Amino acid sequence: MKDPITFADVLSARKTIAGHVIHTPLRPSTALSERVGSPVWLKCEHQQYTGSFKLRGAANAVLRLSNDQKAKGVVGVSTGNYGRALAYAARNAGVRSVICMSELVPKNKVDGIRAQGAEVRITGQSQDEAQLEVDRLVKEDGMTMLPPFDHADIIAGQGTLGLEVIEALPDVDTLLVPLSGGGLLAGVALVAKSINPAIRVVGISMERGCAMITSLQEGKPTAVRELPTLADSLGGGIGENNQYTFDMCADLTDDFVLVNEAQIADGIRAAYHDDQQVIEGSGAVGIAALRAGLVDNPGRTVVLTTGCNIDMELHKRIAGGEDVDLMAE
Repeated sequence: MKDPITFADVLSARKTIAGHVIHTPLRPSTALSERVGSPVWLKCEHQQYTGSFKLRGAANAVLRLSNDQKAKGVVGVSTGNYGRALAYAARNAGVRSVICMSELVPKNKVDGIRAQGAEVRITGQSQDEAQLEVDRLVKEDGMTMLPPFDHADIIAGQGTLGLEVIEALPDVDTLLVPLSGGGLLAGVALVAKSINPAIRVVGISMERGCAMITSLQEGKPTAVRELPTLADSLGGGIGENNQYTFDMCADLTDDFVLVNEAQIADGIRAAYHDDQQVIEGSGAVGIAALRAGLVDNPGRTVVLTTGCNIDMELHKRIAGGEDVDLMAE
């Protein structure tokens, strides 16, 4: 039986990654506060090194490897942001990294991973298909697989984001957390409920292929078809043999919200025009949910804006007011 992840693990992770990540700013959003009628802050994790929260978990996992594991290198599957984070963390630790991705990952994210010094393998039409290449490298080359979310050190590292928020704003009522495989939601919810069980934790994802919410509705890890979406970093499955995040998301999350593509585009646009922030679709889903009125009685709310790695031509189109439908492109 797996050992449960604890609040103490998150505190330990914070010590491990100190000096390797940015303590990102928490800034008030006047526009969102006026729109919902209560104070709203943005936790600007999109300003993290590598442009997303993923570095917290990746750094914690890499730094905790044994010397033998470091010598043989690390491999992982990614929709983009995790790959960039793992490549960055591995390079800084002097460790070889291989990142496996499906053909759906945007080119700008593939290029960003290569720029961090990782070897890139593109294979298949889904994260599950890319995982097959990961499994081969583990078996044949002895590399250590570090998955993007369902791993104790990854979850503990992501939980440090929740620590920063609650230490800065102890009387927060609601946390809006982007949801994909659940590593961030699990870590942040663990911290929130350990400090103050009354804090409301809401997972936000996209309508087009959210594997975690579908799985929770089905009562077990369930495969979903990956579809083009502005929130591309939230795509991918949660794994048939999910060890941590499925149960943690089910047990620790108060509510789940789905946003559509028009709402995601509106969130990206509003972040830029109202708060002068460039945020990718996956990082803007909390803003999208608030602006669409999908979060009831939010109170003092922190929106985790978790990534900025959007293709800038796409961002220009959205910010300019164009209706973007990736399904039609």
